[in-house]
Amino acid sequence: MHPDNLRMIKMTYWGFDDRPHMGELVVNKSVTDQVVSVFKKLYGQRFPIRQMRLVDVYKGSDDASMAADNTSAFNCRNVKTTGSWSQHAYGLAIDVNPRENPYIHPYPGGTIEPPNGKDYVRRPLNRQGVINPGDDVVSAFKKAGWGWGGSWSSEKDYQHFSTNAR
Repeated sequence: MHPDNLRMIKMTYWGFDDRPHMGELVVNKSVTDQVVSVFKKLYGQRFPIRQMRLVDVYKGSDDASMAADNTSAFNCRNVKTTGSWSQHAYGLAIDVNPRENPYIHPYPGGTIEPPNGKDYVRRPLNRQGVINPGDDVVSAFKKAGWGWGGSWSSEKDYQHFSTNAR
Protein backbone atom coordinates (compact mmCIF):
# COMPACT_ATOMS: atom_id res chain seq x y z
CA MET A 1 0.00 0.00 0.00
CA HIS A 2 1.54 3.26 -1.07
CA PRO A 3 0.89 6.20 1.30
CA ASP A 4 -0.47 8.23 -1.64
CA ASN A 5 -3.46 5.86 -1.64
CA LEU A 6 -4.45 6.76 1.92
CA ARG A 7 -6.53 9.64 3.20
CA MET A 8 -6.99 11.09 6.69
CA ILE A 9 -10.58 11.74 7.65
CA LYS A 10 -11.31 14.01 10.60
CA MET A 11 -14.88 13.79 11.81
CA THR A 12 -17.19 14.37 14.72
CA TYR A 13 -18.64 11.36 16.56
CA TRP A 14 -20.88 10.87 19.61
CA GLY A 15 -19.00 9.70 22.68
CA PHE A 16 -20.16 7.44 25.46
CA ASP A 17 -20.58 10.65 27.48
CA ASP A 18 -23.35 11.73 25.04
CA ARG A 19 -21.19 14.59 23.77
CA PRO A 20 -19.62 15.21 20.35
CA HIS A 21 -15.88 14.54 19.95
CA MET A 22 -13.40 14.86 17.08
CA GLY A 23 -11.76 11.72 15.76
CA GLU A 24 -9.45 10.59 12.98
CA LEU A 25 -9.39 7.59 10.67
CA VAL A 26 -6.97 6.79 7.86
CA VAL A 27 -8.60 4.91 4.99
CA ASN A 28 -7.92 4.00 1.39
CA LYS A 29 -8.76 6.98 -0.84
CA SER A 30 -11.12 4.77 -2.87
CA VAL A 31 -13.48 4.39 0.13
CA THR A 32 -13.29 7.87 1.65
CA ASP A 33 -16.77 8.91 0.53
CA GLN A 34 -18.28 5.62 1.72
CA VAL A 35 -16.68 5.95 5.15
CA VAL A 36 -17.80 9.56 5.54
CA SER A 37 -21.33 8.56 4.55
CA VAL A 38 -21.43 5.69 7.08
CA PHE A 39 -20.13 7.76 9.97
CA LYS A 40 -22.46 10.63 9.08
CA LYS A 41 -25.34 8.16 9.51
CA LEU A 42 -23.91 6.87 12.80
CA TYR A 43 -23.57 10.45 14.04
CA GLY A 44 -27.19 11.16 13.08
CA GLN A 45 -28.25 8.06 15.01
CA ARG A 46 -26.13 9.18 17.95
CA PHE A 47 -24.36 5.81 17.97
CA PRO A 48 -21.70 6.11 20.69
CA ILE A 49 -18.02 5.57 19.96
CA ARG A 50 -15.51 5.35 22.80
CA GLN A 51 -12.69 7.02 20.88
CA MET A 52 -11.36 7.35 17.35
CA ARG A 53 -7.61 7.76 17.26
CA LEU A 54 -4.91 6.73 14.81
CA VAL A 55 -3.21 3.42 15.58
CA ASP A 56 0.05 5.40 15.66
CA VAL A 57 -0.97 6.53 19.17
CA TYR A 58 -0.55 2.84 20.15
CA LYS A 59 2.72 2.44 18.21
CA GLY A 60 0.90 0.34 15.61
CA SER A 61 -0.16 -2.25 18.18
CA ASP A 62 -3.56 -3.68 17.29
CA ASP A 63 -3.76 -5.29 20.75
CA ALA A 64 -3.15 -1.97 22.53
CA SER A 65 -5.63 -0.13 20.29
CA MET A 66 -8.32 -2.76 20.91
CA ALA A 67 -7.68 -2.81 24.66
CA ALA A 68 -8.20 0.97 24.68
CA ASP A 69 -11.55 0.47 22.90
CA ASN A 70 -10.31 2.53 19.98
CA THR A 71 -12.24 2.70 16.70
CA SER A 72 -9.63 2.58 13.95
CA ALA A 73 -9.04 1.75 10.29
CA PHE A 74 -5.58 1.69 8.64
CA ASN A 75 -2.96 -0.41 10.38
CA CYS A 76 -0.09 -1.96 8.41
CA ARG A 77 -0.33 -5.46 9.89
CA ASN A 78 -0.88 -9.10 9.08
CA VAL A 79 -3.85 -11.25 10.02
CA LYS A 80 -2.66 -13.08 13.16
CA THR A 81 -4.08 -16.45 12.15
CA THR A 82 -2.89 -16.54 8.51
CA GLY A 83 0.10 -14.22 8.22
CA SER A 84 -1.42 -12.60 5.11
CA TRP A 85 -1.99 -8.87 4.94
CA SER A 86 -5.06 -7.65 6.81
CA GLN A 87 -7.62 -5.50 5.00
CA HIS A 88 -6.58 -2.85 7.56
CA ALA A 89 -3.16 -2.75 5.84
CA TYR A 90 -4.94 -1.50 2.71
CA GLY A 91 -7.18 0.98 4.53
CA LEU A 92 -10.20 -1.11 3.55
CA ALA A 93 -11.38 -2.18 7.02
CA ILE A 94 -12.63 -0.47 10.16
CA ASP A 95 -12.95 -1.78 13.72
CA VAL A 96 -15.70 -0.11 15.78
CA ASN A 97 -15.70 -0.14 19.61
CA PRO A 98 -13.55 -3.29 19.98
CA ARG A 99 -14.34 -3.87 23.67
CA GLU A 100 -18.10 -3.80 23.13
CA ASN A 101 -17.72 -5.76 19.89
CA PRO A 102 -14.97 -8.36 20.44
CA TYR A 103 -13.40 -10.84 18.06
CA ILE A 104 -14.13 -14.42 19.13
CA HIS A 105 -11.72 -17.07 17.88
CA PRO A 106 -13.34 -20.46 17.31
CA TYR A 107 -10.31 -22.65 17.96
CA PRO A 108 -9.69 -24.29 21.34
CA GLY A 109 -10.17 -21.97 24.24
CA GLY A 110 -12.42 -19.54 22.38
CA THR A 111 -9.98 -16.63 22.77
CA ILE A 112 -11.61 -13.21 22.95
CA GLU A 113 -9.90 -10.06 21.65
CA PRO A 114 -9.58 -7.76 23.38
CA PRO A 115 -9.67 -9.74 26.63
CA ASN A 116 -11.61 -6.91 28.32
CA GLY A 117 -14.46 -7.64 25.88
CA LYS A 118 -15.48 -10.89 27.57
CA ASP A 119 -18.69 -9.38 28.96
CA TYR A 120 -19.83 -8.44 25.44
CA VAL A 121 -19.70 -11.78 23.64
CA ARG A 122 -23.42 -12.64 23.41
CA ARG A 123 -25.63 -11.23 20.68
CA PRO A 124 -28.09 -9.64 20.64
CA LEU A 125 -26.93 -7.47 23.51
CA ASN A 126 -28.64 -4.23 24.46
CA ARG A 127 -25.73 -2.16 25.75
CA GLN A 128 -24.19 1.16 24.75
CA GLY A 129 -21.87 0.94 21.72
CA VAL A 130 -22.74 -2.68 20.91
CA ILE A 131 -23.33 -3.75 17.30
CA ASN A 132 -26.06 -6.35 16.78
CA PRO A 133 -27.17 -8.27 13.66
CA GLY A 134 -29.39 -6.15 11.44
CA ASP A 135 -29.02 -2.96 13.50
CA ASP A 136 -28.46 0.55 12.18
CA VAL A 137 -24.65 0.22 12.22
CA VAL A 138 -24.66 -3.01 10.20
CA SER A 139 -27.24 -1.51 7.83
CA ALA A 140 -25.20 1.67 7.28
CA PHE A 141 -22.06 -0.30 6.36
CA LYS A 142 -24.06 -2.78 4.25
CA LYS A 143 -25.63 0.08 2.27
CA ALA A 144 -22.08 1.30 1.53
CA GLY A 145 -21.19 -2.20 0.27
CA TRP A 146 -19.19 -3.31 3.31
CA GLY A 147 -19.43 -6.68 5.06
CA TRP A 148 -19.53 -7.33 8.82
CA GLY A 149 -17.38 -9.81 10.76
CA GLY A 150 -20.35 -10.55 13.01
CA SER A 151 -21.97 -12.47 10.16
CA TRP A 152 -19.03 -14.85 9.66
CA SER A 153 -19.91 -18.49 10.31
CA SER A 154 -16.73 -20.00 11.80
CA GLU A 155 -15.69 -17.03 13.91
CA LYS A 156 -17.22 -13.75 14.99
CA ASP A 157 -15.52 -10.38 14.69
CA TYR A 158 -18.24 -8.04 15.88
CA GLN A 159 -16.02 -4.92 15.62
CA HIS A 160 -14.89 -5.53 12.02
CA PHE A 161 -16.27 -4.07 8.78
CA SER A 162 -14.49 -4.38 5.44
CA THR A 163 -15.03 -3.84 1.73
CA ASN A 164 -14.50 -7.53 0.89
CA ALA A 165 -16.41 -8.86 3.93
CA ARG A 166 -13.18 -10.46 5.29
